[in-house]
Amino acid sequence: MTTLTDPPKASFRLSMLIYDTRYRSMTIQAVAMIGFMLFAAWLINNTMTNLETLGKTPQFGFLLEPAGYDINQRLLDYNSQDTHMRASLLGLLNTLLVAVMGCITATIIGVLVGVLRLSKNWIVAKIMTVYVEMFRNVPVLLWIVLAMAILIESLPAPRAFRGENPEATMNLFDTVAVTNRGIYVPEPLFSNSLGNIHLLGQSSLRFDVSVDLIAFLIVLGLSIFGITKVNARAKHIQETTGERPKTLWANLGLFFVPTGILLALLGFHLGYPELKGFNFKGGTHMRNSLIALWLALSLYTAAFIAEIVRGGILAVSHGQTEAAEALGMRSGRTMRLVILPQALRVIIPPMISNYLNLTKNSSLAIAVGYMDITGTLGGITMNQTGRELETVLMLMLCYLVISLSISMVMNWYNNRVKLVER
Repeated sequence: MTTLTDPPKASFRLSMLIYDTRYRSMTIQAVAMIGFMLFAAWLINNTMTNLETLGKTPQFGFLLEPAGYDINQRLLDYNSQDTHMRASLLGLLNTLLVAVMGCITATIIGVLVGVLRLSKNWIVAKIMTVYVEMFRNVPVLLWIVLAMAILIESLPAPRAFRGENPEATMNLFDTVAVTNRGIYVPEPLFSNSLGNIHLLGQSSLRFDVSVDLIAFLIVLGLSIFGITKVNARAKHIQETTGERPKTLWANLGLFFVPTGILLALLGFHLGYPELKGFNFKGGTHMRNSLIALWLALSLYTAAFIAEIVRGGILAVSHGQTEAAEALGMRSGRTMRLVILPQALRVIIPPMISNYLNLTKNSSLAIAVGYMDITGTLGGITMNQTGRELETVLMLMLCYLVISLSISMVMNWYNNRVKLVER
């Protein structure tokens, strides 16, 4: 009787880390990681040594020193005696303001232009083509400077609104003043205000949160939740019976009635700008630097978004359009309900990159004097304190957090709308 036994397993040897394919890739990765860590350690040590030699040991105490400069466009209370930290906070909020406004406007314009580029009307399609090619092939910095120059040179000065026969008049029933110093629009006011919540006391990061705003957002959120439920019920009835009940008036009521009641209880009214002395007082002042930056970034990014939308629409089979037309659907409804939902899986990923580019391009605001995070922390604060390393690292961290946040939100939305294969 013969007994079969397995051959003895080879014992592990150090040479196997190089010659054995099972371990070679791990060895290479470990060596590369060690080499990178050694290089990073040398670089950090060399930087620290040089800074100590120059008497610039890294520290962030300068953030608590008085800034000594003003910020013209701001969302929170600020004066020149506030700290560099608060000035940086104001700059960060200005960056976020431009990024949000720009992304929304660029998306709306980009989708419209992308759809119109596919129009069967030859003139409309060619005009959209000229727009896309013109904005895509000129640096965005030039568009920002051009927009600022147009606003300063073409719009009337505040003194043009003075006199019995003024050279210029206010728009929209004398509620909006468009001047070469900016645009003055009505501001929301409440006669029965609920007050503010003071957060973080008197620290550099202090800010006030309006209770009126919180109440408005809560009511608005509940209204949107109710609209979602109504639409879900209508969809369920449609899937069950084949007929979809009308939801337009119910949705309009859920959206406007609760918010209208809340605004009435709070005594909502508008504060209008008025010409007093040499300038307008009251209302909300949007400076030319903000408007120029917003318009230039929006129009520039919209040109890229338009091409993304056009490519996404063309990626959808033409048979989908033919099938919708065979069912009697109009072209606009076909685009909204059939083509665009399928094109989103192609559109959204590159759109994320364009949103990130718009946010980072906002750092060009310094060219027109708009005080964003680059102009405050990476500009005046760095020049006054001489803390180049600390300010640049903080500036990089701010943009990194903003970019990762945008990517996270857009990736979440992409997962919500992407088609699920069965």
